[in-house]
Amino acid sequence: MTPSEAEALKGAIRGWGRELGLDAVGFAPVELGEAEARFLAWLAAGRHGEMDYMARHGTARSRPRELVPGTCSVITARIEYLPPGHDAAAILADPARAYVSRYALGRDYHKLLRGRLQRLASRMEAEIGPFAYRAFTDSAPVLEAELASLSGLGWRGKHTLLIDRRAGSWSFLGELYTDLPLPADAAEPDHCGRCRACLDICPTGAIVAPYEVDARRCISYLTIELKGAIPVELRPLMGNRIYGCDDCQLACPWNRFARPTREADFRARPVLPQGGGLDAATLIGLFAWTQAQFEERLAGSAIRRIGHERWLRNIAVALGNGAASTDAVEALRGRLDHPSALVREHVEWALIRLGSLPGR
Repeated sequence: MTPSEAEALKGAIRGWGRELGLDAVGFAPVELGEAEARFLAWLAAGRHGEMDYMARHGTARSRPRELVPGTCSVITARIEYLPPGHDAAAILADPARAYVSRYALGRDYHKLLRGRLQRLASRMEAEIGPFAYRAFTDSAPVLEAELASLSGLGWRGKHTLLIDRRAGSWSFLGELYTDLPLPADAAEPDHCGRCRACLDICPTGAIVAPYEVDARRCISYLTIELKGAIPVELRPLMGNRIYGCDDCQLACPWNRFARPTREADFRARPVLPQGGGLDAATLIGLFAWTQAQFEERLAGSAIRRIGHERWLRNIAVALGNGAASTDAVEALRGRLDHPSALVREHVEWALIRLGSLPGR
């Protein structure tokens, strides 16, 4: 393939990607430069917490050829997910309401984006013939944000998420590892400048320095990845956030350019008995869900993977951070005899915080 043929193919792939609903397509190298050293230093500092899978595959995460032998180039893709018409700030300001990260209001993105990547690969095969590839969407040891940055889809902000000048940071990322000799696009330079908005807004101080996140303090980690008890000192800082946290993105000036998603699957799903989505949910209402209701109502959602036990743990903390209303106290007392010691511990903490634990 000559250089001009390779560039022509890249242009065609971008066009096919847009036809398939991808918002941007880029081309990354297989050498990630300093990214590996930064990643290994992050692991050595223990900032991945209980996410042992981050260290499990050694350097395969930062060396595409180790993960998929024969890889010559990486096709990166970005798809925007911001649901339209939701006032996140209003939900965060109301302690009776439940805040769920914007990415989880709709259906689980993994299947949708991986399916789009598979369809892109099939379209490429139909045009150029068979080639070797593997599709990834947050499903394997891949440094997705680094690859997207190196491919020109944006730059890694000080919160470590990918930012695009025209669309902000509300995007999912995916990749095709291929054996095609496609030259990499130019990386996007950093445009954060002196801005500290994401660092200053983080409720728990998880962004310990520009471009450095300690997952052990991050509310997304605490509510999604952490399997055990949430550290007591961090619970009051979580507010009413029960699944994930968007504060760093909500504060980012570049997100004033963000567009509502075109994907119906990423819009808030009607999961409440009255037909509303999680963006309209109250803490007390969600805390009343049985395990069967949790599994049924959240089928097809990324939230379902944390399980009912951690769901109740998270909501108990949020209730403890709210007002000591009669309804909140009664809801918490109704879970004092829950079979899970993890749930009982967080319920008791919440009741103590509200000054309402029996016998205290």
